[in-house]
Amino acid sequence: MNLKILLPTEILLDEEVTKVSAEAENGSFTLLPNHIDFVTAIVPGILFFESESTPEVFIAVDEGVLVKCGADVRVSTGRAIRSDDLDSLQQTVEEVFSRLDERERITVGAIAKLEASFARGVYEIGGSSGEAS
Repeated sequence: MNLKILLPTEILLDEEVTKVSAEAENGSFTLLPNHIDFVTAIVPGILFFESESTPEVFIAVDEGVLVKCGADVRVSTGRAIRSDDLDSLQQTVEEVFSRLDERERITVGAIAKLEASFARGVYEIGGSSGEAS
């Protein structure tokens, strides 16, 4: 099977694999080459795969969508981190995702300030035109 993991800004992985395991809302599942085609939403967690040349490789993924069609398995997710070591992956995920979460909080705060400023401007324009009538 060809596993391709797509992020918003890059292709994280494009490899031939023999097995893929991930987790959906109703539990974990494993795909083998002759598995039926399907689409599922995946939840944040660990996706892992095996190939003929490598033992298990772990990828921490955010929520996303997995599509299996023939020999192609495509995963589209907002964030993902690859590791060959499950123990170090947890620490890396905590560090990277916490930095991203902090950036998201800063961005949301900036957007809220812009929205409030815009709303005040609209109110002031509406208030001044109401006084002139």
